[in-house]
Formats: sequence, structure tokens, C-alpha cells
Amino acid sequence: MHYDTLRIGRTCKKADRLLTVMNPYTGGVAGSVPMASIEDVRATIAAARAYKPTLTRFERSQICLRAAAVIRERTAEISDLITAESGLSKKDSIYEVGRACDVFTFAGNAALVDDGQIFSCDLTPHGKKRRVYTMREPLLGVITAITPFNHPLNQVAHKVAPSIATNNRMVLKPSEKTPLTAMLLADLLVDAGLPPEMFQVITGDPKEIADELLTHADVDVVTFTGGVPIGKYIAAKAVYKRQVLELGGNDPIIVMEDADIEEAATLAVAGSYKNSGQRCTAVKRILVHTHVADRFVELLVEKTKAITFGDPMDPKTDVGTVIDEEAAKEFEAKVNDAISRGAQLLVGNIRQGALYSPTVLDQVTADMPVVKTETFGPVSPVIRFSSIDEAIELVNSTAYGLSSAVCTNRLDYITRFVTELHVGTVNVREVPGYRLEVTPFGGIKDSGTGIKEGVQEAMKSFTNTKTYSLPW
Repeated sequence: MHYDTLRIGRTCKKADRLLTVMNPYTGGVAGSVPMASIEDVRATIAAARAYKPTLTRFERSQICLRAAAVIRERTAEISDLITAESGLSKKDSIYEVGRACDVFTFAGNAALVDDGQIFSCDLTPHGKKRRVYTMREPLLGVITAITPFNHPLNQVAHKVAPSIATNNRMVLKPSEKTPLTAMLLADLLVDAGLPPEMFQVITGDPKEIADELLTHADVDVVTFTGGVPIGKYIAAKAVYKRQVLELGGNDPIIVMEDADIEEAATLAVAGSYKNSGQRCTAVKRILVHTHVADRFVELLVEKTKAITFGDPMDPKTDVGTVIDEEAAKEFEAKVNDAISRGAQLLVGNIRQGALYSPTVLDQVTADMPVVKTETFGPVSPVIRFSSIDEAIELVNSTAYGLSSAVCTNRLDYITRFVTELHVGTVNVREVPGYRLEVTPFGGIKDSGTGIKEGVQEAMKSFTNTKTYSLPW
């Protein structure tokens, strides 16, 4: 798919330069998009700022619901595009399309909900016969959204759907590695009735245009999903702007001695390899109690060997490529480093270009880089522990605090994990990444500043609360 024009408001500008998007599996060209300049960014923000949205709640709801319906109808086409530009398997890209439909459906429903509150004022001895009311209003300025490569559709949907639901204007810069799906989504939203000024896509070299998106005077909110270094750069650069930063994770699955080992191994495999392991909430560390570790590892290896990896367009393939060969080489190097430090390679560590096989490491220790930092690929490192105190200490020992999974049936264990883990989410007998698109989501520490995403929380971040009072 090739785009050679940049849409600025209701006008289209022929691009002077194009950015080529490569297919990670074939090495061929997946498409091209315009290379925007700083002047293009400024013109796009100006077009958004000048537009005054007047859509009713009903109209916003209908746009979101129509978008969900069209995306679902075109699942095969959209998933093909996601797979072509990202290398994700068709199984994963089809699943992502379904998730994006959920996002727009939830946003369409949420747009209809009155979000005001009422406070009676005769609550104290010096109170008055008045009532204070609240209402949420769209931002005066523009929302800048920056999204990563790992979910080319769903990450964008999580930005734009709440923006539409709250009558805002958004300028999106998708990852330069996977911009094609975002461009297609913008076209679909216009077809669904969205005024083009309310969602505009800027593509190009982030080194050239990103700072303008962060510092422009008409930008009120910067919402970013991606890596920690860029997130901290944004936090320092986008001064006195509201920031929603959803960053990386180093998420564990904890398998206690009373766990259903078959279920735990199944969850570990699903959490480690879905989306080629390229999820902030993917299982990055597998913590297993020594009493059940040997049996668990046997099952983990058995289930990992059953995972197929290869041509992402083959509907039978479970795991496609990672985003590019450079990323695959990084995972290979991390695994080799762990082996040199004493870890045992049980299966995997096979690389062919951007393909990297599902990999199991046993006897991993917490000081190894493969688990100390975020490994954003299909690697399952097993760390053994002997007590719940040790497990909690291991989970909390990294700089990240996004999500976690706990495999146990003991209420006393569950209570301690929910209370004592320094993370944003604790999922019992489920993968760390489990959530609904409407529920609050986000992390602490290097995983984020504690401001949540998810449709409802994003709608709060994208609005200003106004209070007014009346005699009553």
C-alpha cells in the first residue's frame, strides 16, 4: 500500500519525499508514506487547532460504532496489511483487528454516558443551599499521539477512539516502521463520518519532526506508548503539557508450589510468544517454585516445541518475525550472554534474518541482562525460587512495574501478591497482559507515571473538568 499525499485538514499535499516501509519477513517493500517536514507538522497542528468540533454525543458514538463495524468487515484486508509491515503472524494480526473493534465499540458506548457529578453544598455547618456540578469539556488545544510498531492498529485505536468520544482533535505520529495501518485507519474514520481535522496522521523521521509534536504551543496533551528512553525524553521535553506515558515492562509469571502446572505452562507459553513476544505485557520472566520447577520446565519445553514459527502469512504459523533483523540479533545476543553466564538453553535461539524462534532458558539468575532489562521478543527465561518472600523480592527488583501473573490457588498468597507487588496489574491464573480494552491499564516506576490508559481513563486524560454552581 502506497501513500504519496499528506492530508492536512481537508486539503491534500503531494509529498516531496517518501518513507519506504519494509516487510520484515520477505525483505521486500510493503509500502510507502510521506516524509513530513517540520512545516508540515506545524500546518497539521494549525488545521487541528483551528477546527471547533461540534459533534453531539450521539454522532461521536455512531462514528465509533461505524468504524468498529467497517474494521470487522475488512478484517482479512487489515490483518494482511498489519502482517506485511510488522511481520506478525496472521493469527496475531487477526486477533489485533478484533481488539481494535472492541476499542471503538467501548468508546462508542462511553461517548453516550454523562460524565458529570453533583455535590450538595449543605454538608457542613457553614454550608449553603447550593449545588456544585461538574462537566467534562474537550481540550482547548490539540492531542499529540505517538505509537509504537508492535500493535500498528490497536495502539492507534487506543489513542484515537477516546479522542473521538470526547470531541477532541488529534495528530498522530505512528512508528516509522509500521505506519501503513494507521494511514488506512484514518481513511476508514473519514468514511465513517469523522471530520478529517479531528484525526490527522503525520509520518516521517522522528529525529526530524518529533520535537515539534512535543513542544508546539497548541499541543495540550502528549500521549505516548513505547520504550522507556523515549518516554523519559518526552517527559523532559514536553514541558508543562499533560503527559500520558505507557512505557515498557519486565512482567513476570509466578508459579507457586500449589499451582496447576499444566495451566501455568500453557499461560507461560501464551504470554511469552504471542505477538512474537513484542508486548509490553508479555511474559519476560518466569519465576517458578523449586518444588515444581523440574516438571514445569518439562512442560514449558514441550509446549514451546509445539509452537510453529516462520512465514507470518501462513495461517498455520503461530509466531512470525520480530520487527527487524536488528531486533532479532539483539535477542540472540542476550540469550548467548545468559548462556555464557551459566543459563541452560533448552530449546530455540535460532535466528534467520528477522525470524527468531521461541526460546527457553533455565537456571537464569536475576542479575542476567536477559531478565534485568526488558527483552522484547519470544524468550522464556526461567528463574527458580524457594519462598514467596523471595518471589516478591525478585519481582520488585527491576526498574519496571507494569503487570504480573500469579499461578496459585491459595488466598493468602494471592493477597500478598496483590498487596506487595510493585506493579500496575496482578492477574491471578491468567497472563500478565490480560485486560479489557475499557479497563484501566498502566504501570509505575519505569513503566509509567501511574496515569492509566484504557478507554475510560484515556477519556479522562483527554478532557478538562469544569465546575459550576447554582442556588438550590
